[in-house]
Amino acid sequence: MTATLTATSAPADRTPRGPRGLVWAVLRVHRTALAFWGLALAAATAGLIWLHAIAEEARRAYVPCSEPVAEDGYPSCASIEAITADDYYSDGIALLTTALSYAIFPVAAWAGGALIARELENGTARLAWTQSVGPARWLAAKLAVPALLLAAGTGAVVLLNRWARTDGDPNVSGDWYGPDVFVGTGPAAIGYVLAGLALGALAGLLLGRALPAAGVGLAAALLLYNLLERYREDLWPKVTRTGPEGLDPGRSAWSVAWASTGEGGVTTVEVTFHPGAHFWPLQYVETGIVLTVAAAATLAAFAVLRRRTP
Repeated sequence: MTATLTATSAPADRTPRGPRGLVWAVLRVHRTALAFWGLALAAATAGLIWLHAIAEEARRAYVPCSEPVAEDGYPSCASIEAITADDYYSDGIALLTTALSYAIFPVAAWAGGALIARELENGTARLAWTQSVGPARWLAAKLAVPALLLAAGTGAVVLLNRWARTDGDPNVSGDWYGPDVFVGTGPAAIGYVLAGLALGALAGLLLGRALPAAGVGLAAALLLYNLLERYREDLWPKVTRTGPEGLDPGRSAWSVAWASTGEGGVTTVEVTFHPGAHFWPLQYVETGIVLTVAAAATLAAFAVLRRRTP
């Protein structure tokens, strides 16, 4: 008698959902940093939405007024002084913009110390390389995942920041050429965080120790930031105008140089400045520079890794 064994078919394999492999490993290992980034984005989003809601009231504090009573269609100065939304708005928008413009620094320190050097220091990276994950693929995943999250998050906050500024009145939101305002309201902010990521990763590969790599990555980011802030006015041709004493290029102009001469009792003034229309050209040039630095640091990181691995 022959017994027939009927094999029970295993259920069909289901396609796994969500990130797997190297992407999942990067997200899991750095889940604390990911959670912090998510909370920071949520806090910034909530803050900017609130600031947009009070923006109109804040602008009301910067209009002509009259004393002792309202006349000629102007509100009374007492009622204007009673408005406190302008202080909340100005301080809040300045704080969030500064935090956004300085995001390069913690990113560079984290990339150098935690993202790269710590895994080289404790041997986790070499263990991954022995499990069919080559060094180049490992580094590509280490950089690509945070780069995508940083670019998307920073870009979203930049757009919200511009939206919260409504008409961009410099009395309440700051001049466009202010160092923090300039970086925090354009694509340069995205370029800086990507440059910080690449510089930190390069420092981590060069040093292989978490604490020194974090410090060197931070120093490199600080150098890049300060150099571009110092020479920002030279990234696009300036406008020069000559006229009588009292020549004013306008409230929105970034005046970088003044000179006056007196002949025959007449004073002539020469002013060199960037008009408000130069915001975007300056942004594009600076963004291009920091992205070039990011690309060069990334290529250097791969070259260092290739030289140090079989």
